[in-house]
Amino acid sequence: MQTSFDQVHTFLTNGSTAQIAQRLLGKCLRFQSATGILTAYIVEDEAYIGPKDQAAHAYKNHRTPKNEPLYHEAGTIYIYQMRTQLLLNLITQAKNDPQGVLIRAVQPDAGLIKFQQNRPDKSSFELTNGPGKLMQAFGIPKRLKGTHLNEGPLSLDLTQFKMPRKIEASSRIGVPNKGIWTDEPLRYFVKGNPYVSRMRKREVDLINYGWQ
Repeated sequence: MQTSFDQVHTFLTNGSTAQIAQRLLGKCLRFQSATGILTAYIVEDEAYIGPKDQAAHAYKNHRTPKNEPLYHEAGTIYIYQMRTQLLLNLITQAKNDPQGVLIRAVQPDAGLIKFQQNRPDKSSFELTNGPGKLMQAFGIPKRLKGTHLNEGPLSLDLTQFKMPRKIEASSRIGVPNKGIWTDEPLRYFVKGNPYVSRMRKREVDLINYGWQ
C-alpha cells in the first residue's frame, strides 16, 4: 500500500523536529522521473528549529516569497538554491510553525543507472553524499517547491525502510557564526554508511552500510 500525504503529515508532526530528523534516517525517498522511478534511503539530515534558530531561514519569523513554504503544513517540499545547487527540505510541524529537515545524503536504491547518468563521472559513494549532489542525481526540479510530498512525483515511502544500527549526531555543516546554534548537535547520520558526507574512511562499514 502506498503512503498517503496524510500519513506523511502525521509522521512529520509527531515529535520535535530533531526527533523527526532522526526517524527519517532509513526512510525511502521516491521520485517519479520522466524515464522511470528512482528511490534512495536517507542516511544524513539536519534539523532546523524555526524562529529561534539563528541558522534557519525563518529566524526571527523572517518571511518572504522565497521561504514561504516553510510556513506551510508538514509534508510541504521546500527547495532553495545555494550558489548553483538546489537543496531539499521537508517541512515539519504545524502550519505557521516554520521548521524543517534538510536532506543531506542518501543511499541509492532503484534507478542506479539513472542516478549515474544525472551525475556523470561521479561514481561510487560520491554520487549522492551531499545535499546538492543528491538533488542533481535524482533530477528533482525546483518547480516542486511549495508542493506536497506524496501528491506529485516526489514521495516519502514510510513502508519501505531500513533500520540504522546506530545514529550519530554532530553540529550542522556550513553553519558558522550563528551563536550557540553553530554547535548544536542537529545533524544526524547513519554511523558507518559510506554515503554520509565527510564520513571518515576508517569508520565506513562496507559490509552492512550501517544498517541492522
